[in-house]
Amino acid sequence: MRLQSMLHTVFPPECLSCADRVEDPFAICGDCWAETAFISGAACDLCGTGLPGQSRDGPEALICTECEALARPWDHGRAVFGYEGVGRKLVLAMKHGDRADIARAAGPWLAHAGADLFDDSPIIVPIPLHWRRLARRRFNQSALLAWALVRHTPKPLEVEPMALLRVRPTPTQEGRDHDARYQNVDEAMIAHPRRGGAMGGRSVVLVDDVMTSGATFAAATEACRSAGAEKVSVLALARVGRDA
Repeated sequence: MRLQSMLHTVFPPECLSCADRVEDPFAICGDCWAETAFISGAACDLCGTGLPGQSRDGPEALICTECEALARPWDHGRAVFGYEGVGRKLVLAMKHGDRADIARAAGPWLAHAGADLFDDSPIIVPIPLHWRRLARRRFNQSALLAWALVRHTPKPLEVEPMALLRVRPTPTQEGRDHDARYQNVDEAMIAHPRRGGAMGGRSVVLVDDVMTSGATFAAATEACRSAGAEKVSVLALARVGRDA
């Protein structure tokens, strides 16, 4: 009997959300899958939010009303699921519960959601944490997601976890309105003096756990552009709905 099979016999795989038994490790059960708001079908090309009732009948990309009203500095955006129900539970457990196994499970989900962003072999750049927050948390969940993602892309992609620096600590975005979120992260990120040069003339895909207003992605995009990035797209595990 293989070692992995023996381990599964002694420690059967459990659902990442409810802990019920599942067939494969790093998976969620059928009930939790049904309660996860995976974004499929039509979605906004800039923020990834689902657009129920719409379809891509023509060559033009679909844009949601929020993105029509905002000047998004990046080129394309994708997201795996809505920030609600089981999806929200998984994100919070990963971020605040030391659940690196959830990031590993998210790898194939991210690769599927962002499949069309990888055609030009972009460099994958996780949203950085300030060193103080990183010291407290001991890991950057966005970096974990980035490394999990590239394990499931059709061709090898480069991850540069130090391409961006967060140069000042920013208080939590929770509870802030749209304008306050943008002010909170204004000039909070820069390209790394040495590592940032890797983005010059390249396409970049920024990876983060949650997108709400897009303020963090916008600040990171500006830093990528300053380093010479030719194209910037964003990829989030969860997208917060406008009513959240």
